[in-house]
Amino acid sequence: MIVDFHNHYFPPEYLDAIRSGGSHFQVTSDDDGNPVLHSPGDYNVLVPGHRDLDFREKALDEAGVRMQVITFTAPGTSIETPERAAELCQVINDAFASEVRARSERFTSLATLPMNAPEAAARETERVVGELGLPGVMLLSNASGVPLFEQRFWPVYERLNEARAVIYIHPTYPVGVEVMEKFMLMPMVGFLTDTTLAAAGLVYSGVVERFPDITWVLAHLGGAVPYLAERFDRGFEAYPECREHCSTLPSELLQNFYYDTVNFDKRCLDLALDFAGVDHIVAGSDYPHMIGSLDKMVDSIAGLDLSEEDKNRIRGGNAARILGLDGD
Repeated sequence: MIVDFHNHYFPPEYLDAIRSGGSHFQVTSDDDGNPVLHSPGDYNVLVPGHRDLDFREKALDEAGVRMQVITFTAPGTSIETPERAAELCQVINDAFASEVRARSERFTSLATLPMNAPEAAARETERVVGELGLPGVMLLSNASGVPLFEQRFWPVYERLNEARAVIYIHPTYPVGVEVMEKFMLMPMVGFLTDTTLAAAGLVYSGVVERFPDITWVLAHLGGAVPYLAERFDRGFEAYPECREHCSTLPSELLQNFYYDTVNFDKRCLDLALDFAGVDHIVAGSDYPHMIGSLDKMVDSIAGLDLSEEDKNRIRGGNAARILGLDGD
């Protein structure tokens, strides 16, 4: 089966909430009547695939995709005040859990957290892995400019570690976004660098070693992680501050991460495979964003120089294993 680990969904309940209760998004409509959410340097056109799971299931059938791991997307609720972010995360997560219960053959989900409100994020973590029974969370690559390795977030990691849960790192507004507002430089360049920065910070800070039962997954083939891992090791060897909280070569820790295939260039996929191994790559499409593609996801995996058994691990076997899905 094919399990699409990287895609995004806006529950109708969330759209109703921001229309009725307010949001820092500017909400307009395009010529086709699709909602458009505007934020600095970026926008999301919410086509039917973003907000209608009946429509989405037809698209999955056409592409031959069995399941998706539905998640929210950048900038998520971090654009809101901390109080409003906490409210909206509950709305989103309740909707995700409801859809997973109703459509368990097609969808599972990773929750979203109000990381700009750390205490509320810890409470919501307890709720989503407990009451809602979701297998983990998607975190944005920084929390309104605050690095994910800060100790204020450790209660979140402690609960996820206890649950042996998944943390999926997806990029958001990078630090220095003000120089990326033209030419869509933020999603094209900034997103990838911010994912890389987040991963390196989590490793050097000791978070990854401190919480060993978390399964870490990086979006967009890890940004530049497979390319820069050797440099991270050289930093570890050269700089005492890189060894203060981290006792293992960064490359060894990062080889235990998982990487989604939302970089459809075979050369880049080959690099990630060489770095992390076939057991640590999961399929991803970025559906239904304009920059995503179910077909490119399927075709790029099919074009790899691997056995069908190994391709099937990437298509769905690896995701099924770390999410506890039925792999038939």
